[in-house]
Amino acid sequence: MGLGSDMYRQQILDHYKNPRNYGELEDPDFTHVGENPSCGDTIQMQVALDDAGETIDAVRFTGDGCAISMASASMLSERLHGMSIEQLDALDTDDVTEMLGVDISPMRVKCAVLGRQVAQDGSKIHRGELDPDDRTKTEE
Repeated sequence: MGLGSDMYRQQILDHYKNPRNYGELEDPDFTHVGENPSCGDTIQMQVALDDAGETIDAVRFTGDGCAISMASASMLSERLHGMSIEQLDALDTDDVTEMLGVDISPMRVKCAVLGRQVAQDGSKIHRGELDPDDRTKTEE
């Protein structure tokens, strides 16, 4: 690990200590909560869509968890703005780990992808594809 990974570690710590888009939206199109039972992370994502319901206009998140889960949710909240619902649905684990920029151990991947899974499941609930009472869990 060289200087590049140190830079990404600093970026993760900055997003953890100073999360972007932390808080709640006044009138979100959908809100969803998820958790990582293996380490206790909990994240709520709120998303507002454009008038056509196809593009993400705003994202806010709240929650409590480790540096990786909170930093990942913060970075994701910035990335999702302006993204289409289809692009959100297409995000995968590699997209999240590349966004973080550091190697994540298999146990920590669940922390890193929690925000993404919550946003994707919230979108599916909004479209009627998942039960609204289902809570996202990263543990399989």
